[in-house]
Amino acid sequence: MSRLRFILAAGVVALVAAGGSSAATPKLLAHVGPDSSFKITLTKGGKKVTKLKPGKYVIVVSDTSKLHNFHLKGPGINKKTSVAGKATSTWTVTLKKGKYTYLCDPHAALMHGSFTVT
Repeated sequence: MSRLRFILAAGVVALVAAGGSSAATPKLLAHVGPDSSFKITLTKGGKKVTKLKPGKYVIVVSDTSKLHNFHLKGPGINKKTSVAGKATSTWTVTLKKGKYTYLCDPHAALMHGSFTVT
């Protein structure tokens, strides 16, 4: 029985050493609206996103307007909320190297931003 315990303990140590305690997926906050506002933002830790590393991210989209939407597009990604609805959505995305843009489709000339993944 002690040999079995040793093998199990060695397996647990190997899992931990292999990355069993990985960091949480980074979270980005996207916001568009309200109706009377022509604001669209993408932030991480309260700061505007301009540059990110490649990898997996969770984006929480707060769409507070029935006049606007949040549309994210870039290498391998084309996701958007509805123009006619208000909602909070959570997207899990994998960002690859390249340029990404976010915009409100009906008001793209006024409401847009971009960031790069390097």
